[in-house]
Amino acid sequence: MTDSLLEDLRDLAEPAPATLAERVVDSWVQVPGPLGDVYAVVGARGVRLLRPAAYAGELGTFLEDYRARHGRPVRPAARPPRGLLPALRGTGPGPALDLDALTPFARDVLAVTARIPSGQTRPYGWVAREAGHPRAVRAVGTVLARNPVPLLVPCHRVVRGDGDVGQYLSGRADKVALLEDEGVDLPRLAEFAAAGTRLIGSDTTGIVCLPTCHHARRITTAHRHGFPSLDRARAAGYRPCRDCRP
Repeated sequence: MTDSLLEDLRDLAEPAPATLAERVVDSWVQVPGPLGDVYAVVGARGVRLLRPAAYAGELGTFLEDYRARHGRPVRPAARPPRGLLPALRGTGPGPALDLDALTPFARDVLAVTARIPSGQTRPYGWVAREAGHPRAVRAVGTVLARNPVPLLVPCHRVVRGDGDVGQYLSGRADKVALLEDEGVDLPRLAEFAAAGTRLIGSDTTGIVCLPTCHHARRITTAHRHGFPSLDRARAAGYRPCRDCRP
């Protein structure tokens, strides 16, 4: 083959797109989180998996498990994706997420969970209702137990319907620590739960809220009334809060 023909063939060849490697190879980073270091795997469209290092174990084992489950190679990232560190510090909206591998129902559940404000909690039944599947409370629990991106989608803010904190991916103690760090008054919630109080109403506004709603926290003792259900609150003349939507 002549040199001129080789040159012609090279001219015909197109360089691979700059993003080709990102499409077929994921990357990983190890960064500090609120409970210690976390491992994050990032694809072309965003963070695909995040796990506390203390829960996931050795980095090598974590990466091998990811390769086996997803069939994709993983390489070290040059830097964390934009938004990851601020989100883990609680100072930013968070990075892009790649949840395409999940079912539509699971994505709906995580989208609702992502909207729960810091320092507040919501029952599993609330998440099911807001996701459009009010009877799928157990299924919501299953989705959150398998949440691929905890901390970024704050499933620690979802609690049991009876007011108990419930379980968490890396253990109940971690869930308690995260909620306390966000300012949730867990002893007070335990008192409400023991009394059968699920909602808090103000007799000055006639509005009833979930106990951790920012409006409920401003109700003074003299004007605070507890209710076991929204039906009971409505029967007493209260209307539901537009922010927490009990």
